[in-house]
Amino acid sequence: MQDDMEPRCQTIELILSDVDGVLTDGRIGLDNTGVETKRFHIRDGMGIRLWQRAGYRFGIITARSSHIVNMRAAELNVELVRQGVENKRDTVHDIARSLGLAMEQVSYIGDDLPDLPAVAAAGLGVAVADACTEVRQAAHHVTQLPGGHGAVRETIEWILKSQRRWDDLIQSYLTQ
Repeated sequence: MQDDMEPRCQTIELILSDVDGVLTDGRIGLDNTGVETKRFHIRDGMGIRLWQRAGYRFGIITARSSHIVNMRAAELNVELVRQGVENKRDTVHDIARSLGLAMEQVSYIGDDLPDLPAVAAAGLGVAVADACTEVRQAAHHVTQLPGGHGAVRETIEWILKSQRRWDDLIQSYLTQ
C-alpha cells in the first residue's frame, strides 16, 4: 500500500458502490420476455458481509433501477440503496450527512462517467481496474481486479488490512 493511502483508509466507515460495472461486469442480459439478468461475484458479497461484521455500513448508488439490485441488497442486508440516481455526488453527500459522517469517512467505488463526481468527492475514491480513463485518473486508488470479478472485495480487504482489522475478522472464522 502506498504510504499516503493508509491514513486515508483509516477514517473510512462507509463504502458506497455503483452496481453495473462494479458489482457486476457491466453486462446486462435480457431474455425473450424482457427479464433482465445481472451476474454478481460471490466474493464481493462476502467482502460486504466482512465489512458489515467489522461494524461498518455499505450502500449502493446506481443510475439504473432494477428489482435484481433490491434482491441482492436484501440478501446482503444492505439497507442503503439508491436507484435511479442522476447526481451521485449529491447522493453520497446526503447519505454521509444523514449518518453523521464527514466525506473523509466515505469511500465510493465507481467505473464510468456518472461515477466521476462521487469518486472525486469521496474521502477515498476507488476505480475498478477496467473503469474509464477519467474515473481511474480521479480515483485515489485503482483496483487490480475489474468490476464484477471481486473488485469490491479487493477494496474492502485492502481497507480492513490498512485499519488492522482483517486478521481479527479472519480469526473469527477459525474459531467457529
